[in-house]
Amino acid sequence: MPVIQPSRSDVHVNRPLTNISIAFLQRAENFVADRVFPNIPVAKQSDRYFTYDRGEFNRDEMELRAPGTESAGATYTIDSTPTYFCETRALHKDIADPIRANYDSPLAPDREATEFLTHKALINREVNWAAAYFTTGVWTTDLEGVAAGPGAGQFLQWNDANATPIEDVRTAKRTVLESTGFMPNKMVLGRPVFDALVDHPDIVARLDQGQTPGGPALVTRMRLAAIFELDEVMVMDAIQNTAAKGATNVHAFIGGKQALLTYAAPAPGIMVPSGGYTFSWTGLLGASAYGMRMKRFRIEERESDRVEIENSYDQKLIAADLGYFFYTAVA
Repeated sequence: MPVIQPSRSDVHVNRPLTNISIAFLQRAENFVADRVFPNIPVAKQSDRYFTYDRGEFNRDEMELRAPGTESAGATYTIDSTPTYFCETRALHKDIADPIRANYDSPLAPDREATEFLTHKALINREVNWAAAYFTTGVWTTDLEGVAAGPGAGQFLQWNDANATPIEDVRTAKRTVLESTGFMPNKMVLGRPVFDALVDHPDIVARLDQGQTPGGPALVTRMRLAAIFELDEVMVMDAIQNTAAKGATNVHAFIGGKQALLTYAAPAPGIMVPSGGYTFSWTGLLGASAYGMRMKRFRIEERESDRVEIENSYDQKLIAADLGYFFYTAVA
């Protein structure tokens, strides 16, 4: 069969389906991959970016100046070797003509396929985010939660009533601040970790002002952020089925029993530090600011319409010392 270039799929991106997918992305509050670190739309699939040595900025080099003499000079270095590469991941769902003919609305199968594929893309993005940031060996400091007798590099798991989560987070914040000059402003929690913290007596005591029986001392994400003096606390509520197709489902939280404290820039910019950045390739025809596009095209030999999603991004670690990772934070 001859290949025609450019093909219909190369030149046509279905914007109504893309809009549906973007709307679905905005409603998916269980996922944190696009909410922790800033997203940077980039026109090129790969390129370089610049990093600065913060030590050069934090050194006191001012000197006394005698009349008629030059001032002391100072310099800083720029590292232009770091690069990003937005890999493209794709998935499709075919809608056969007989299936479409049996739908009450001709638009329903396209919308359902779009939402199905978007959900798959969100899971993929979240899994890759966890692999990039939410694991050991990434950040400068990893702290292990243990059931008893914590030693160096360990802490008492936060499900224990004798644990000190407020002090642990405060110590972590001070460590990052002293090392970088930037106070962590966000915390990401696995769902089991969040559930343990909202029941911890030290945290409940900070909010309990005699509400009972007038009302319980509810610990919300916003209140937990206030206790920890953070801008935001996020909870990884997204789940993943790790079983192969046809096998018994094995669902689990993608975030597991971990916690990440980090500094994330409110917005990306030149000379703006951040624990991480997501580079999203917008150079593809019709791609959104998150590097995503939806296509629908005909495959006549299959008597089907194909709905396809593509995602092009790179979740990049920028500054390892701007993060502090707690693993096995609860039993």
